[in-house]
Amino acid sequence: MNAQLKTASRADSYRRALAELLARAGIAIDGSAPWDIRVHDQRMFRHVLAQGSLGAGESYMDGWWDCARLDEMMRRVFEARLDFELPSLRQVLAGLSARLFNPQTPRRAFKVGERHYDIGDDLYRRMLDPRMIYSCGYWREAQDLDAAQEAKLDLVCRKLGLESGMQVLDIGCGWGGAAQFAAQRYGVEVTGITVSENQAEAARDRCRGLPVRILLEDYRSMSGRFDRIFSLGMFEHVGVRNYRKYFEKVRRLLTDDGLFLLHTIGCNASVSANDPWVERYIFPNSMLPSMAQITHAAEGQWVIEDWHGFGVDYDRTLMAWYDNFELRWHEICAQYGERFRRMWHFWLLGSAASFRARRNQLWHVVLSPHGVAGGYREVR
Repeated sequence: MNAQLKTASRADSYRRALAELLARAGIAIDGSAPWDIRVHDQRMFRHVLAQGSLGAGESYMDGWWDCARLDEMMRRVFEARLDFELPSLRQVLAGLSARLFNPQTPRRAFKVGERHYDIGDDLYRRMLDPRMIYSCGYWREAQDLDAAQEAKLDLVCRKLGLESGMQVLDIGCGWGGAAQFAAQRYGVEVTGITVSENQAEAARDRCRGLPVRILLEDYRSMSGRFDRIFSLGMFEHVGVRNYRKYFEKVRRLLTDDGLFLLHTIGCNASVSANDPWVERYIFPNSMLPSMAQITHAAEGQWVIEDWHGFGVDYDRTLMAWYDNFELRWHEICAQYGERFRRMWHFWLLGSAASFRARRNQLWHVVLSPHGVAGGYREVR
């Protein structure tokens, strides 16, 4: 009996501790607001307090708690910086490991392709736009996801000043939608590289008949010279220990009068490791760069011509992906199961919240080797 009382007492103390923490963000346990959480399993309290984001994500995946507006709940968590109150030992060790070792070696570069991009096109075809662009759309004048992604691709091409006959490199080409767009609309010849076998095969099919070459290759082993280079949503997988080498490699691949456009998610402070839940379940060996890390890596070898931020557009993009995912989940639910669905909810809605809270950013950085003669004219 005493053991049961002690167990119950500990459970109550964990609940009180988490309730006090969440209250600072205006979130209640079993409250009536749509961003309040409903707890179904008392183990959730200790798991979150002990493991931070990993515990929160795993307990949500296991159905231990729910929230009607998970995106708004997590926005409040981010704005109140509650996640900084719960650093787990795993997160500390990951940061230390990233400083001592290189988790994004060429040998490990293909891991993210296997773990994330090769899980099945049936999922991504239902979630993404018809071109299957898996990066932030540009919503300045767009009213739907398809238009936002096409506007983003056209923005990239205009920023690079693409002209017919140019040789263009797409680093991290995904399913080939950007290469297809550039070849069709601007008459350029594109080489696309990816670390996903599934994406490479799909990109070749998509771009059949166009002047597009798709390679299953890590950027470090690439050779040749290109008039223009772009990378859309791949830099997040490079890793802080490789940023300088990445920019050096791109510089060797670009002609002296060329332009390079980097499209990347960024964060407001320099870090050396990924969020532990994202690392385990979504993007292994990934991390978000800061402005300081990008400029330090580019220093002395590049001129930064333009820096364009539109991170709020990623919130809208992620919510559009979430809506598509939910609308067509019934078509793939038997294949993936409920735990995957909840994992994907936590991923999409948590990511949307991070941009809504301005915790994460989306940047277009245009760089040139020596500076554009007469100056680069910004494009929006």
